[in-house]
Amino acid sequence: MLKIFYDHQIFSEQTYGGISRYFKYLMDGIKNTSDIEYKLGVLKSNNYYIRDEEQPLNKALFKTLFKTQHELVKRNNSYCKYLLKKNDFSIFHPTYFDPYFLKYLKNPLVITVHDMTYEALPQFFNSGDPLPYYKRLLMEKADKIIAISENTKMDIIKYSKIKEDKIEVVYHGIDLTPSAYASIKHLPENYILFVGSRWSYKNFHTVALAYKSLLTKFPDIKLILAGGGALTYGDSEFLLRNDILDKTIQISVTDEQLNTLYKNAICFIYPSLYEGFGLPILEAFKNNCPVILSNCSCFPEIAGDAAVYFDSQSPKSLEEKIESLIENLPLRKEMIAAGNKKTLEYPIENCVRKTIDLYLSIS
Repeated sequence: MLKIFYDHQIFSEQTYGGISRYFKYLMDGIKNTSDIEYKLGVLKSNNYYIRDEEQPLNKALFKTLFKTQHELVKRNNSYCKYLLKKNDFSIFHPTYFDPYFLKYLKNPLVITVHDMTYEALPQFFNSGDPLPYYKRLLMEKADKIIAISENTKMDIIKYSKIKEDKIEVVYHGIDLTPSAYASIKHLPENYILFVGSRWSYKNFHTVALAYKSLLTKFPDIKLILAGGGALTYGDSEFLLRNDILDKTIQISVTDEQLNTLYKNAICFIYPSLYEGFGLPILEAFKNNCPVILSNCSCFPEIAGDAAVYFDSQSPKSLEEKIESLIENLPLRKEMIAAGNKKTLEYPIENCVRKTIDLYLSIS
């Protein structure tokens, strides 16, 4: 019986998030596949997606052991080291890039590289951040590397000395079963949607400036920021200086509420200067939301003709694309239909099957 060991890393750090959901999809796929099983190295986690997974210390009795995030990471780390030493698994697939496990690992190593943002855009990151070093170290040690797009694969080759035959492209996927929705109080009738972090390469300021200009013609439209944390001082001051703070709404939402936001939005804007895949694109497509993307990195590869693209450095270019969607109802309908069709190319089952095939190829 082939056994895959997934460690705690992303589940110790994320409550919600694309990477933790990706690994949960893999675990669910393994449950439905014969002759393969998995072990999850988590004593306790606050991650939403694995709330039903076995967590030996996820009981009120042990609550005092996990008072801080540091204690949570430390104890989960110790548990994973214990499991590594037991060596009761076939393949190790860590959920992020901390190389704590290398001196204990005796079995094949598979890693998933979700993007090469640090390497492609180093000017946006703290030079003291060890992540690029950790990632390179694990890519060099890995028996196989999963890249989540052809663009990511090409950038791994471009920014490292990894050989191409070590890398397999396995696209992310999405659950194609009907979406679940949850209500949101005081949701405005007309709004454009931005999802996730707003810092540096996420290119949020371009959206804000395009929105400011858009208001001169469409003053009743709001800008909703889903997730990404509460507005920082910098966010608030920038929005205030541009006279759009009072028209901007930041909310933290569940997955079901996010589906509602997509479903009712004029459009979803994804302005990033770099992404490895762009799972929110598929989320928007699935929920009948037109998508506007920057003309960067993997976006044309993933979305194809189902999205419209703007010059990532031009608020004016973005404003024009938003305006065309507001004024051209046939275009909106056409984009929604194209998005629905494109989503069918990325069933999560394909991602799971290809990943399991990769495991089998090195077992």
